[in-house]
Amino acid sequence: MMSEAEHFKLGMRRLAAGVSIITTSADGELHGMAATSVCSVSAEPPALLVCVNRDATCHEVIRRTGFFCVNLLRDSDDELARRFSIPAGRERRFLDRHWQSLSTGAPALVGALASFDAEVIEAVEAQTHTVFIGRVKATALWQDDIVPLVYLNGQFDSLSGKRA
Repeated sequence: MMSEAEHFKLGMRRLAAGVSIITTSADGELHGMAATSVCSVSAEPPALLVCVNRDATCHEVIRRTGFFCVNLLRDSDDELARRFSIPAGRERRFLDRHWQSLSTGAPALVGALASFDAEVIEAVEAQTHTVFIGRVKATALWQDDIVPLVYLNGQFDSLSGKRA
């Protein structure tokens, strides 16, 4: 018999979500993770939220530094999303792509659909995660071709319908 948590996870896999890389930095080291739990909070002033598992290595870095950058991935970024999704090979996460700082010092992915550089204005503990609410300090719109990478039923996909 399936536990309530397993049943919930299967249900949530049916919710298509855009894929982002959440980044931060501290002491000259870059940190990041793949995420689907990203949401706008307000436009005036610009704010968004990210949900970060407290076991994620960048969780404490975000809490300590007070900033993060949300990088919205395009459909061709599936390999990058996988690289940021697994613990193995953390040292290779930021290789082979161009990253630059916008405002806070968090790395922004040049070529992403958009990058939102934010400073934490509130942190809310919620079960196993922390909801970090960030005031957006800078936004970069890197390209006009808008085909996002999405996550559905445990797989990366795109709105064009081709499997990534």
